[in-house]
Amino acid sequence: MSAFLWNALSFIVALGILVTVHEFGHFWVARKNGVLVKRFSIGFGKALIRWRDRQGTEFVIAAIPLGGYVQMLDERVDPVLPQFHDLAFNHKTVWQRMAIVSAGPVANLIFAVFLLWLMYLVGVPEVKPVVASTQSQSIAALAGVGADEQIIAINGRQARDIRTVNLLLVEQLGRSEIRLTLQQRNSLQVQERILDIRNWQFNPETESVFTSLGINLLLPQATTTLAVVSKNSAAERAGLQVGDTIQAINDQPITAWAEIDRLIKDNPEIPLNIRVLRDGQLLSLQATPELSQAADGFSQGLLGIVPMASPWPEDLRYTQRYGIFAAVNEGISQTWQLTRLSFAMVAKLVTGDLSVKHLSGPISIAQGAGSTASMGLIAFLSFMALISVNLAVINLLPLPILDGGHLMYLVVELIRGKPVSERAQEIGFRFGALVLLMLMGIALLNDISRL
Repeated sequence: MSAFLWNALSFIVALGILVTVHEFGHFWVARKNGVLVKRFSIGFGKALIRWRDRQGTEFVIAAIPLGGYVQMLDERVDPVLPQFHDLAFNHKTVWQRMAIVSAGPVANLIFAVFLLWLMYLVGVPEVKPVVASTQSQSIAALAGVGADEQIIAINGRQARDIRTVNLLLVEQLGRSEIRLTLQQRNSLQVQERILDIRNWQFNPETESVFTSLGINLLLPQATTTLAVVSKNSAAERAGLQVGDTIQAINDQPITAWAEIDRLIKDNPEIPLNIRVLRDGQLLSLQATPELSQAADGFSQGLLGIVPMASPWPEDLRYTQRYGIFAAVNEGISQTWQLTRLSFAMVAKLVTGDLSVKHLSGPISIAQGAGSTASMGLIAFLSFMALISVNLAVINLLPLPILDGGHLMYLVVELIRGKPVSERAQEIGFRFGALVLLMLMGIALLNDISRL
């Protein structure tokens, strides 16, 4: 199966499940509050599959898998016979309507807890964040962060794996300092370092949050043996194969992957004589790197090879696994952390601490779904938990076209004792739709530029 089809299928599965959970939240609470649900649709456009239940609700799976909706009986939309007024959404109390509107995002948060609970019940492979070195004159180096120190807390919040440390560091964008708690790798000695981040520049498109601070983590190193030779690449045309160990390029002995990387990038469209070791035999091949454009806009060579990595140091790897009840607590804790981070990122977009060029759209989400699905169940569950939380947070934003906007109107109604005027709501919906379309357009353009 091609990468495109795999990404598309993974995207449809992930989004379909998350949208169904979201809309089921609205549906279930509406039914519990005596509202007649006319239609429950997963997707938009032409109905591919449809059926009705005993209460008259039409269930639909539609052709465009980019969302869904729950259509309730509401006399503000369609005429309602007097005998059915009690079944209409607009005739319910403010508190009931608030419960129905908020049920979608809440369902996504509960589902995220379930996904994370399942992950920690099975066991999550984790890696300790140990510093290998710091870059000269970097933020970390100036703060005194040294080699063989493990990060165990960020601003007092415990974080003993790379994934959690990464999330907590990103959350600090826009602040003036970060307080790192570090422990020597082979001792119990603990110390704190204060990172001055007033001039911190972080571009997630080109670097990790660690390297942006000048921290090089202790990770498996790239070897000179090939793990991947891309299809239809210059390397494949030259006869390079997975498992080949590069010994020399243009008679220059090779001892590290960095040397291979440099020679390929510095010689676009120039033939390179490559000596490889294959099954105990030395072979001489000639490969010509293709001309490609780097992220900085400059031209460079591309051969289409990926190196094997050395094994992880055993003392850095561990599996985080909990029992049935402890996994629930961990799921709630991780969901709260993701929710807090998501709201923090939205706030940083508003304040300008985070650029809108970092927004991701459906193409990036599809790629993320495909890559995590390829990595296995745990990675895919983690991805779905993150997207489920993001879906909840986005829907809670106070834009009138979203659940958060509806809640905002209902809060105003609760305070005033009467609904917001239809004219004000119409203006609000138009404004909300404009903002949402603008953000979606930016995200889609970002996706295309990344491609």
